[in-house]
Amino acid sequence: MDDIDHYKILGLPSGEEGAKLTEKEISKAYRAKALELHPDKRPDDPDAHANFQILKSSYEILKDEKARKLFDDLLRVKREHQRRHLERDSKRQKMVSDLEARERAGFAPDAAAKDRYEEESIARKLKEEIARIRAMHGNKGAATASVPKRESGGVGKESVGGAKLGLDKEKVLKVSWEKVGEGYTAQRLRDLFSKFGDVEDVVIKDAKKRGSALVVMTTKDAAVAATQTVMGDLSNPLLVLPLQPVAVTDAPPVQKSDEPDRLNNLIGASYQTFEDSVLQKLQKAAQKQK
Repeated sequence: MDDIDHYKILGLPSGEEGAKLTEKEISKAYRAKALELHPDKRPDDPDAHANFQILKSSYEILKDEKARKLFDDLLRVKREHQRRHLERDSKRQKMVSDLEARERAGFAPDAAAKDRYEEESIARKLKEEIARIRAMHGNKGAATASVPKRESGGVGKESVGGAKLGLDKEKVLKVSWEKVGEGYTAQRLRDLFSKFGDVEDVVIKDAKKRGSALVVMTTKDAAVAATQTVMGDLSNPLLVLPLQPVAVTDAPPVQKSDEPDRLNNLIGASYQTFEDSVLQKLQKAAQKQK
């Protein structure tokens, strides 16, 4: 595995030119190679499956930013080591040997030993990253077998509404906004809501006219705090409502309030009308402040 050039496995240039390739170029090369080396297209090749697995492994390493950086460093150290070795002819070798002897006499570090140490250190870190990537994809495969397909940055709809996963709905917030400008990404929503407490998960729901998401907080208190604040850009604020209002169990008997019914209506059939009204008012307030 240490001697494999993952760029060449994908049919890409290696070395300094390979280090400059974009992630899009790497993905394009992988798709082309995958079509070429797929076992279904090579039924008579006994090594087809093994070669295809090597291709996938090389792609996973180059796709991971940290692993690719370590691999590029390893190639750089090997190139420098090879270049120094080729440049050393007999006369230069004697001069370098004399110089190294004087450096060792002056307690200077051995350049060759330093090269070997750096190469071994980077190779060891690269192995650790490869193991991490394999473990991550192994866990992802196991999760896919039992959980519906997840969108980046969030849980699936079934995982929020289903009781099998034991998710407390009182920790889940329903967030919506107008689809204007840049909008909101899962990471940006996570950053906004983390001001009120730790965020377990964020899922963005696909919609053409309006943006919406489900934000899962770690505690009920954090979910309640987030619903009491206007969040996001003033020009495109977020409307935040609880998926299920927090129940009050120890409250003394008081006059019946219609607040639970109002919240249920908001989350039910009349939610869209209320949401439109609140967003319009917030946007008008933002325009007045400009």
